[in-house]
Parts: sequence; C-alpha cells; structure tokens
Amino acid sequence: MSIAIHSTHLDGIVVLTPRVFRDARGMFLESYQERVFADLGLPTRFLQDNHSRSCKGVLRGMHFQWEEPMGKLLRVVRGAIELVELDIRVGSPTYGEHVSLRVDDVDNHIVWIPPGFANGFLVLSDEADVHYKCTALYNPRTEGSIRWDSFGKQWSEVAPILSDKDSGAQSLQEWSARPEAALLRRGM
Repeated sequence: MSIAIHSTHLDGIVVLTPRVFRDARGMFLESYQERVFADLGLPTRFLQDNHSRSCKGVLRGMHFQWEEPMGKLLRVVRGAIELVELDIRVGSPTYGEHVSLRVDDVDNHIVWIPPGFANGFLVLSDEADVHYKCTALYNPRTEGSIRWDSFGKQWSEVAPILSDKDSGAQSLQEWSARPEAALLRRGM
C-alpha cells in the first residue's frame, strides 16, 4: 500500500491519499492496511464499520460520543461531500475551531478523525455513499450533536436537509457547559 499524508491545521486530523490504479476497466485502491497505518502512527483497531447513503443537500452532523469517544477513518465511496470537523476536546489549543474539506470519489482521500471531534458532512453530489471505520462501538446513551449553525461555519447550503435530531441539536456553547464535555480531552 502506497499512501501520501497531508495534515490539516487542526491537531490530529490527517488526510491520506492512497495510490489508485486506473485502467479501462475502472479503478482499484487499498483503503486500509494494518501495517501501513501502524507505521504512520494511526490506529489499527477498528470495532465497527458504518455506511451511509444520502441525497444532495442532506447535512448529517455534527455528531460525536463522549463515552467511549470514537475515532473515525472516513472515505467517500461514491459522490462528493463537504466534510466538517469541529474540535470539542477540552484543553485543545484549537478547541471550538473547525476544518472543512471536500472529500469525493475522484481524489479518493481517506480522512482520519481522532476522538474528540464533532463530525458532520453536507452532500454536494446527487447522492453520496460514505464509509467509515470506527474505533469504538456506537453508544446511544453517550452520543451528542452540535447544531450545524452554532460554531461559525459558513456552509455552502443555507437550507440543508436535516434530521429531527440534528435540527434540535445543542449549540457548541451549550455543550461546553455540560459536565460531560470534560470527558473529551486533548490527547485522550
């Protein structure tokens, strides 16, 4: 597996570019190999895989869980998204800051999102399939969501399609005031 690494300005988020083999039949890439990830200092133990399919204009997020915090290895299998990661790690020098990345099935980037980030994305293509490997099992009792328009992000869609859960999410300020926020610390 050959892979190039690109980092973002937020501590811990890593964008990986795998080697893609293309020919008249299509393409092939390796999206994960334990030895390579270990050599890069990235997690190699994933407990759950998730796959979502959404239509254009759907905004999913900003999701996280505080006990046991979940890291995600994300890639877009089909389509294009605007991926947004919000640092909610107490004590982090970038707490409350976010990064926005275009992730699609053309560049085939793979994004490592460490625990302690609220994760969300807006679908830019007609449909998008997003696959992510998770370092912890989903725990509905300790999941949280930050309202998409509460932390200064200027989304490309001003009236996204939201779930009831996401439209009723708490603001970043409300989350910060909760005692559970202290469970998400930098360097967990």
